[in-house]
Amino acid sequence: MNLLLNVSFGILILMPQGWLFMILIMLLESFISSELLCKRKFDGRITATVFFANFVSGLFGIIITLILNGGWWLVVWFPWVSSHEVDFSIPNELTGFIIYYIVAFVLSVVIELLINYSMLGKIHPAKKIFRTTLLVNLASYFLGSIIIYSLGFL
Repeated sequence: MNLLLNVSFGILILMPQGWLFMILIMLLESFISSELLCKRKFDGRITATVFFANFVSGLFGIIITLILNGGWWLVVWFPWVSSHEVDFSIPNELTGFIIYYIVAFVLSVVIELLINYSMLGKIHPAKKIFRTTLLVNLASYFLGSIIIYSLGFL
């Protein structure tokens, strides 16, 4: 089991566990977004927007990493790597990883913000959409990172 979980996200994304994990992250983001934007636990339009924004963000991340480095570190909400891919005992490896992680987060938020605003901007104020997009990404990165990195570095 540990070997299955300790693989790159590029492999995991093709497996049912990867799809389940991504769907759970998108559901988390859509529930938080619905609560923050319209004070309801579920809103169909917000859920559809969040799912679409995350799909585009993930696709954009995959394309960028394929161009930059062959896709070894795929950016789908956050870069997931395992102990097979990153060795923090190598000088500057941790610094590079942190920079990559921050860039991935910022790009994800910007892409999702643009989509969320374009699809929800006539219904909700821009400031509220911006704040919500930032908060849901902070929540999903935090929770998702704890889960993925706990599994990936076992």
